[in-house]
Amino acid sequence: MKNKLVDSVPLDGTPVDKLHPRNLHRGRYDFEKLINAYPKLAIFVSRNIYGDESIDFVDAAAVRALNCALLIHYYGIKGWDIPARYLCPPIPGRADYLHYLADLMAQDGQLSPMVRVLDIGTGANCIYPLIGHAAYGWKFVASDIDSAALENAQRILRENPQQACAIELRLQTNRNSFFKGIIRQDERYDMTLCNPPFHRSMAAANAGTTRKWKNLGKAISQNPGLNFGGQGAELWCCGGEEMFVCHMIEESIKFKTNCLWFSSLISKSASLPGVYRALSKANVSAYRTVEMAQGQKKSRFVAWTFFNEQQRTSARNQNVIAVRQ
Repeated sequence: MKNKLVDSVPLDGTPVDKLHPRNLHRGRYDFEKLINAYPKLAIFVSRNIYGDESIDFVDAAAVRALNCALLIHYYGIKGWDIPARYLCPPIPGRADYLHYLADLMAQDGQLSPMVRVLDIGTGANCIYPLIGHAAYGWKFVASDIDSAALENAQRILRENPQQACAIELRLQTNRNSFFKGIIRQDERYDMTLCNPPFHRSMAAANAGTTRKWKNLGKAISQNPGLNFGGQGAELWCCGGEEMFVCHMIEESIKFKTNCLWFSSLISKSASLPGVYRALSKANVSAYRTVEMAQGQKKSRFVAWTFFNEQQRTSARNQNVIAVRQ
């Protein structure tokens, strides 16, 4: 299987220590412009110890306000918000996943607005479909097991009709399935994406929060939870992200002709060996591990396909021809 593994670097082979070149959030935040886009952000902005304007990233309300401003200013998305304690995504990192997926797709042929993506576990924030359509014009099906999360996602779409026409929400009624019950028999997708729960248990999630607050010099009694939130299935599952993604790989075999590329984020490098074993067992045609970074924070995603290179190129070219017609 070694010949099917691409080294854990960006697709152009360069080391990664910063956001993707197309990421709109590579520089410092321009708080003057962001406040102009979303005035409610102003109350959270102050000078840090270096004299720079910033927010307190430990404050969940401040992070939500920053997200609202970023989404309005850069992507034209209005009315975005999430219920208390739901996962509040870091916008720059989420955008990076989409940009690197676009690079992956471009290797198989010219990209087009006809790209169709399945977001597994879209959450209340619906962030990947919102940014993916704004940045690339892609169409999305977004699924989740949480009906309340989908209700909030639908509320956001009602506020953004230009997004609503390109994003369809579907409830997954089987907590043990990823694609079954969501992908219909005659449907074809260019890729799937997923941000899996990476803790093995709620106790592990709570322990991670405690460590984080100690590192920040905060008293545990002050801890209101993660600044990026998250609850239940958003944070943990039995076996953590490794088992989650391995099960996803196993199920993808049954849908191998429905999608060109499957993919999932992997937060811990220690999860990779088990994921690679699952890919070998599934006898995929190829897989890629793509590293991403934002400052000192490192992440990555693994993508796999059951189509060979010629088949993928043929499928992508057919897609482009369809667009030109």
